[in-house]
Amino acid sequence: MQDFKLVSDSCCDLTPELASFFNGEMVPFSMLLENINYTDDDSLDIGHWLAAMKASKSVPKSACPPPEAFAQKMRKSSIVFGSMITSKLSGAYNSACMARDIVKKESPGKQIHIFDSKSASAGQLAVACKLRDCIQAGMDFDTTVRKVTHFIEHMHTFFILENLDTLIKNGRMGRIVGYVASAMSLRPIMTAVDGEIRLFEKARGSVRAFTRLVDIIGECCTDFSDRTLVITHCNNDRQAHFIRAEAQKRFSFKEIIISRTGGLSTMYANDGGVIIAF
Repeated sequence: MQDFKLVSDSCCDLTPELASFFNGEMVPFSMLLENINYTDDDSLDIGHWLAAMKASKSVPKSACPPPEAFAQKMRKSSIVFGSMITSKLSGAYNSACMARDIVKKESPGKQIHIFDSKSASAGQLAVACKLRDCIQAGMDFDTTVRKVTHFIEHMHTFFILENLDTLIKNGRMGRIVGYVASAMSLRPIMTAVDGEIRLFEKARGSVRAFTRLVDIIGECCTDFSDRTLVITHCNNDRQAHFIRAEAQKRFSFKEIIISRTGGLSTMYANDGGVIIAF
């Protein structure tokens, strides 16, 4: 497979190595806080964005890219894949699908497939890793689509956040579930079920929560030899590296990747948030 490209929304927190492999291009979300628009691209200062959110009593809002923004990127290659934030939380997947239809009508010979990751951040990156593996194995377009679709259907996503306020206030999870999860000094371990955010279980305190998170990895699978563990985090190198070290000792992942969250992921993860997918 040649002349391929990954075109995704900016919640896909690609590493520089994967961005280079795919000649990847992220189409940015826009975010609004205190009547100031922020664009989730390489020019965004994450530290400034975090500080602005902490200083504000307002809830940040986001808007997905329009179809034409995706279409402009898709026109550049003959084979295009997209790894999108779950369609249950954002309109980015639908926008990218509309862009696909526009571009294929212009150029019927193009091969374009947009994956609904049913996840976000680390999950979108895990999908990109599976795409890379399929391409490196010499699979054709249709086989790659089948393999990656199967991977998404069986992918696991978990996350631990310092607080759930942004998710709750933006309607990304139910208020009752969110506040129960945060009550009594309990640290919620959240998951994604068919693209929707659910409470998985609660642990008392951060240390126990992250220790339990590693245990959960082992409960999800028995064979890790063909899996990549992806860890994304917002200013939490310590826990990200703890998870990696423990996973290296206990499981046989073929690869473990750590990446920092971009603007949209940071908006929802908040300072200290950690997301894993495999």
